[in-house]
Amino acid sequence: MAFHSPQDVAKLAVEAGTRKATLPLRSMVVLGFLAGAFISIGYLLDLRVTANLPKEWGTFGSLLGASVFPLGLVLIIIGGGELLTGNMMAVPMALFSGKISAGRLMKNWFWITVSNFVGAVFVAYVFGHLAGLTEKGPFLIKTISMAQAKLDEGFKECFFSAIGCNWLVGLAVWLSYSSEEIGGKILAIWFPIMGFVAIGFQHVVANMFIIPAAIFAGHFTWMDYVSNFIPVFLGNAVGGSIFVAAAYWFAYKEIVEQPVVENSQKRRKGNE
Repeated sequence: MAFHSPQDVAKLAVEAGTRKATLPLRSMVVLGFLAGAFISIGYLLDLRVTANLPKEWGTFGSLLGASVFPLGLVLIIIGGGELLTGNMMAVPMALFSGKISAGRLMKNWFWITVSNFVGAVFVAYVFGHLAGLTEKGPFLIKTISMAQAKLDEGFKECFFSAIGCNWLVGLAVWLSYSSEEIGGKILAIWFPIMGFVAIGFQHVVANMFIIPAAIFAGHFTWMDYVSNFIPVFLGNAVGGSIFVAAAYWFAYKEIVEQPVVENSQKRRKGNE
């Protein structure tokens, strides 16, 4: 299986961050909408899989839900999409390397946040509310329970939980850059995402789906959502930009400007 070394992944992350920050606004908005919708579909799948499980299954039920949630990021990485939490890792890599300005980073984060929100709320309203997938029987109970768990945490708990979340999500995207094979990318994505969901960390885009879904069902308020959004956004930003991007940029900054070594071609030749 073709793969890149961690040093080359750092260079690829800089290139990816530069591309993301220089996308036309049209592309940011469309791809951001898709990413918000894809993450929400992954969360909806988690909810539908786990809502009817027996209580006696305990945390094994949570593991089952976590194992299907990565569908969202798989669709984004393989199919195409611009996800805020992934961009909180890749775009800072371009900033630290001097490829883009802070203004471009802020513009990217702003438009991806807005378009992710629209995509997530679309799924929550159309599939959750209009189609009733989050508002009937055990699925309503599970939706309220999931949203309540997010809202019950205070500012400090949300902030630090969100750091842990985007440390793992940023690593999932980082690891996906290491493979040139679709199967390798999926495996690289799957385990970090499954881990953050099973742990219960807070993800700003996932919360854009589950909390509005509960609001559309007549529970909680938009002010409740905003009080969760602020600390989770800030914590996700720290997790992706500091614990992944800054850490690897500092470790590999002397070699980031060097061209990417064609490891995959060498390995293919060695395997022929």
